[in-house]
Amino acid sequence: MGIDPRQIVAGVLTVTMFVMLGDMVKRQHFDSPISHNINHAGSTQSFDENNDLDKNFAANGDGQWKDEDATLRPCWSKSILEEPEEYKGFVTFSLTNGPEFHVSQITDAVIVARYLKATLVVPDIRGSEPGDWRNFGDIYDIEKFVSSLEGVVKVVKTQPAELSSKNLAVLRIPNRVTEDYIANNIEPVFKTKGNVRLATYFPSVNMKKTRVPEPEERNSVGCLAMFGTLELQPEVREVVDSMVDRLKTLSRKSDSEFVAVDLRLDMLEQKGCQGSKKCYGPQEIAMFLKKLGFDKNSAIYLTQSRWDNSLDSIKDFFPKTYTKEGIMPMEKKQKFLGSDSSEYEKVIDFYVCAESDVFVPAISGLFYANVAGKRIGLGKTKIVVPDDSPSGSANIGNYISRYVSKKTHMAYSCYC
Repeated sequence: MGIDPRQIVAGVLTVTMFVMLGDMVKRQHFDSPISHNINHAGSTQSFDENNDLDKNFAANGDGQWKDEDATLRPCWSKSILEEPEEYKGFVTFSLTNGPEFHVSQITDAVIVARYLKATLVVPDIRGSEPGDWRNFGDIYDIEKFVSSLEGVVKVVKTQPAELSSKNLAVLRIPNRVTEDYIANNIEPVFKTKGNVRLATYFPSVNMKKTRVPEPEERNSVGCLAMFGTLELQPEVREVVDSMVDRLKTLSRKSDSEFVAVDLRLDMLEQKGCQGSKKCYGPQEIAMFLKKLGFDKNSAIYLTQSRWDNSLDSIKDFFPKTYTKEGIMPMEKKQKFLGSDSSEYEKVIDFYVCAESDVFVPAISGLFYANVAGKRIGLGKTKIVVPDDSPSGSANIGNYISRYVSKKTHMAYSCYC
């Protein structure tokens, strides 16, 4: 009996469909909730990218990068904001757990203080270990922070002596706090106590634009707080600039690109990275970059703090692969890579990833989401999400973050 050619074609199409379906399932794993991040109060939270790690990109017809987006301009306006005539009480808080959390903590605190017509106290910075404490000005430009909020909220640099546990209520608030939440849960306590201390927790990672547009004033306050208040203090800025410049120079000597990869081995060992594809290891990242055709002379920066033998699998393909210790100026290592320098290291990683030619998030979470927001504001939209499928397309346009390809990131509500 002869074989009907139509049966052959149908069989091929069926196999192809299952291969494509398998690839889609793997990619969706990376978009699923991840529970390796710690909230302000120290409890583990699940983080959901809400499918923002999908791989679609409006590439050129040949699948190559389009020209980098032009730097966008802020859409928010301070001109619509009237400074309250009278300020009542204080709002205090701390920055915790690294720069990807700082951005959100600042935003919530400013929105709360603005709503309550309260004075905002410049926060301190607290690390994950007991006693790991720094002044705001050790990492960020305090003068820039205060001046950027002028006319929006009143800011004082130090906590007033009259504040004490007796007249200060400590409140846990959800990230991206709403006016309704403030009115129902914060304002009544504030009126009773006169002052509040905020501790932001993160029930989920949701950096997507809201479906219903925010009122113009709230949008301006939130956008200004998130994208217009934090700048590195000069010495930290100098270290980041020197590292970025060196990595770009190393790549451009061979006409290639500088790629920053958020890959931390300690995170790969945590429960949130086990069992399903929410994180990618060194070998998988090496094969992914190779599949997409990155030049072997590309400079690769890893957020892993110190070199580990498991990273050799990347260096075998890309000899110019570095961690902080391999690329930081020698005279800065004692201060910024010391045993008590974890906060400096996190901040350096965040800004190097924000300013690289290409960013690859090997780990799902808030670091990826807020680096993406920073890059969108800078016009640096080359954010490539990994895929370990050997049968996947080598077209780089298939792997760009949906935050960019679909413009779902809330940064697009703040920049034009």
